[in-house]
Amino acid sequence: MAAALILADKSDVRRNRVRNNDMSTFDIHDRVNYSVKKSELKINEAHTIIKLKLFVDTHYGSVMDYFEIFMQRMMLCRKAAEKLGLQFKLMINEQQLI
Repeated sequence: MAAALILADKSDVRRNRVRNNDMSTFDIHDRVNYSVKKSELKINEAHTIIKLKLFVDTHYGSVMDYFEIFMQRMMLCRKAAEKLGLQFKLMINEQQLI
């Protein structure tokens, strides 16, 4: 159960998490969260892969910004997926990165 909770919590990145309305004062977390237009966490039909698909608007934050603050979280997701007998995949803008 803890592994599933880790996956849900650590993969939660989305635009509406940003409470600050002044883009000129965004920090890196605000930029990254705001840049994610869509986020999906799905398990394939064979129950072998869990995939986090992000659709990032790079006008607000770069993929590198994402990795700067989320790399440790993605490593936790990979370990949590393994505990559930799944392989973790990360896709950003239709490019598989993990």
